[in-house]
Amino acid sequence: MRAVIQRVTQASVTVDGNITGQIGAGLLVLVGIEDADTQEDLSWLSNKIVNLRIFNDDAGVMNLSLRETGGDILLVSQFTLHAATKKGNRPSYIRASKPDIAIPMYEKMIARLGTDLGKPVQTGIFGADMKVALLNDGPVTIWIDTQDKE
Repeated sequence: MRAVIQRVTQASVTVDGNITGQIGAGLLVLVGIEDADTQEDLSWLSNKIVNLRIFNDDAGVMNLSLRETGGDILLVSQFTLHAATKKGNRPSYIRASKPDIAIPMYEKMIARLGTDLGKPVQTGIFGADMKVALLNDGPVTIWIDTQDKE
């Protein structure tokens, strides 16, 4: 799984003019799923997201996690995170899972994040043409690939 995690003061997803997910302070997480991803990857990534110490403490130091601040998560599926750009100018998305694999993993990720965070997660709609609005806070943007755990 690949994730782009953005600390935000607000974020929302709109599909066909309707808001499908909206949060105040917290994390906008864009997630891409590939066939090699496992339940172990999903669990590891969820734990990492809710416990990343990227929120400021009273001294202005990034020392608090989302769980500690009480923030929210907006999770958005994004197959383009698996774009291969090595050859030519048209990205290939061959590594991104097809919906029959990606949708169940995405749904499990929603559930796991909700469990790990202790409250429901807001979402976009898998496969829809989504309009994502956000106010990046910091900016703080982190990229994680579960196939390359550093």
